[in-house]
Amino acid sequence: MNTEALAPNSERPYQDGSYLEQNPDWHAYRSPWKVQQILKMLRRHQIAPASVVEIGSGAGEVLGQLQSNLNPSCELRGYEIAEHAVQLSLRRGNEKLHFFHGGVEDVPDNSCDLVLVLDVVEHVEDYRGFLRQVRNKGKFKLFHIPLDISVQSVLRPSSLRQRRTENFHLHFFTKDTALQALEETGYEVVDWFYTPGTVDFSDTWRKWLLNSFRKLCFAIRPDLTVRVLSGYQLMVLAK
Repeated sequence: MNTEALAPNSERPYQDGSYLEQNPDWHAYRSPWKVQQILKMLRRHQIAPASVVEIGSGAGEVLGQLQSNLNPSCELRGYEIAEHAVQLSLRRGNEKLHFFHGGVEDVPDNSCDLVLVLDVVEHVEDYRGFLRQVRNKGKFKLFHIPLDISVQSVLRPSSLRQRRTENFHLHFFTKDTALQALEETGYEVVDWFYTPGTVDFSDTWRKWLLNSFRKLCFAIRPDLTVRVLSGYQLMVLAK
């Protein structure tokens, strides 16, 4: 048996079309929502970047939407390992917005004011090595990390299995383990907040009921709600 062929390869789904098959628009429909979360953090800290790099830029819609909310002189670059996604992103490029087929190792050190790493860390096999590489790419780093571990997900084993098989998540985080991973890999955490990345998207009436309940609980006890019911992600600003 060829054991090498069976070895895990965290990049394979993005290179062989598996991820594209399950996500034809590469989650572009969520991009306006993500940009709202990015701008919320930037405004909280009065950050007006002159240059932005996104690692794992997907179909490029986040940078395309973000560009219209930043100074017109801002330079934006997206790096993506999946060639299928790069092809989708090229039509969004312009004089100040460029996309490249490449990963974190292709981004020059200290090359921008702001590095975006949105819903990427959980997909990277050696995520701690990846975080160490990202650290020197720019002044500020903005991470968006799913919080897959909760009481609900532990009691429903199929929940985490689904994250692995359908969303290709290799690692599962809580708020505390995500922040600790950043600190242990050399980051200074400046600020963080929860984002309602699940509760803001309900495509069935059952999900709408559950998400309405989540929102009610979150308004009263946010930390407890996230730990028990999940449905939220973490936006982290770091240096």
